[in-house]
Amino acid sequence: MNQHDGTTAAGVSPSSGAPAAPMLEMRGITKRFPGVIANSDVDLVVQPGHVHTLLGENGAGKSTLVKILYGLYRPDEGTVRIQGEQIDVTSPADAIRHGIGMIHQHFMLVPTLTVAENVALGLHGRRGLADMGPVRRRLVEVSEQHGLEIDPDAYIWQLAVGERQRAEILKALYREARLLVLDEPTAVLTPPEVTDLFATLRSLTNEGRGLIFISHKLAEVMEISDEITVLRDGRVVGRTTPAETTREGLASMMVGREVRLGRDVPPQPAGDDLLVVDSLRVQGDRGNAALEDFSVRVASGEIVGIAGVSGNGQRELAEAIFGLRPAESGAIEVGGVPIDTPSPKRVRRRGVAFVPEERMRHGAVGELTVSENLMLVEYEQRPYVRAGLLQFRAIAERCRDLVQRFAVKTPSIATQTSHLSGGNIQKVVIAREFSSDAEVLIVAQPTRGIDIGAAEYVHERLLAKRAAGAAILLISEDLDEAMQLSDRIVVLFQGRAMCDLPRAEATTDRVGLLMTGVSEDEPAAV
Repeated sequence: MNQHDGTTAAGVSPSSGAPAAPMLEMRGITKRFPGVIANSDVDLVVQPGHVHTLLGENGAGKSTLVKILYGLYRPDEGTVRIQGEQIDVTSPADAIRHGIGMIHQHFMLVPTLTVAENVALGLHGRRGLADMGPVRRRLVEVSEQHGLEIDPDAYIWQLAVGERQRAEILKALYREARLLVLDEPTAVLTPPEVTDLFATLRSLTNEGRGLIFISHKLAEVMEISDEITVLRDGRVVGRTTPAETTREGLASMMVGREVRLGRDVPPQPAGDDLLVVDSLRVQGDRGNAALEDFSVRVASGEIVGIAGVSGNGQRELAEAIFGLRPAESGAIEVGGVPIDTPSPKRVRRRGVAFVPEERMRHGAVGELTVSENLMLVEYEQRPYVRAGLLQFRAIAERCRDLVQRFAVKTPSIATQTSHLSGGNIQKVVIAREFSSDAEVLIVAQPTRGIDIGAAEYVHERLLAKRAAGAAILLISEDLDEAMQLSDRIVVLFQGRAMCDLPRAEATTDRVGLLMTGVSEDEPAAV
């Protein structure tokens, strides 16, 4: 277990020598929704100066618990205390006043405002939107202090996912939260960035702050945690520390069965090229060249991984192939046939399926039901339509089958999709796309924010598609995932391909260096 310096970080009152009150005590928390008990008599205690990890599968109750803490939900039963004082948090504004900061899995940012303006929202007096100068200057100081580089004048809609997450982290740090909740904070970070973030988190705990860390990456949980609480089906099923357990032990505790953490990918010969991207140039949202002379080929029975730091052209690549973003120049072929003016409908008809990186922006419609989202692609096909009329019995049978096969946790197929956890929304998108007959799969961040059991299943489905002869372009900022599953690795840096390496030659050090822009024919800076 990590050790801390200083009496405050150790949870001892400097004045009296007596143990300090816990930073947070949540006792007997119960929260019910129609058809489901999200939390059942949950206790969570976070000590000052400690990182307390909340672990569990999607739908286990983690997000509900921290939303109660942040005032987004009201508990049906239970109490919340901050440093011994019982509080009643009725809104996020209440939470902020009590020194609670939260970085949400789905970012709470206004797309049409700048980073600095988002930070200023809710501030009073001259530090509000009417006077941005002090806010901007302080934001620059905080970003430099914690090594979280970002342009304070950039609009949120212009930022890649990783940059938006940095904005959320800075927003919380700017307000100097004493208790900070981080929901999947490393999902879009490279290994060096994770190291830097963990140094930041340790600096915060050494100041006496308490941190709640939510992650599905067990190696990170073992590295950063002081205590670990595991939830399953809304209940606490275990409390432990890194010194008392292993990654395998945590995984088994989460899902209630043995979980296979490693993945052997059997070699197999590749077939004909099914996806060819040649000399593609694509403009980004800021008018810059997001992709410059980028080429890649993906053959039948092959997974090609695109690795890189968020914001280096991955999103624009996927959108250009699928027809969501026009290409300025270059060519795209599917099955040997050029697609001159790609559109999503035209590309789908050529046999391409797409799992986008932003499930709530391009993957699913939150206001629609689970059933409606599952049928967005197939609703015009038989047997789901006949004589222009939807066949609801056939649709229901299809959707119930997909929910069962892909382990989507939902009260029913008629549940509004936005009511599901983030990981279960991702499962809905993957179920729809993977169940199609597409020969080419464009898969972006398929396991971002989903639990280890679900990720295990997604990986199995990807490999099954590979074995069946599909050509898969896997865009993943999880370097371990990309290197484990891919037959070849292409590193993307500032819109250009830095390499095209067979799996056997793609070491973590080699790929990590290329992700920073250091080419293999030049030495790294010392």
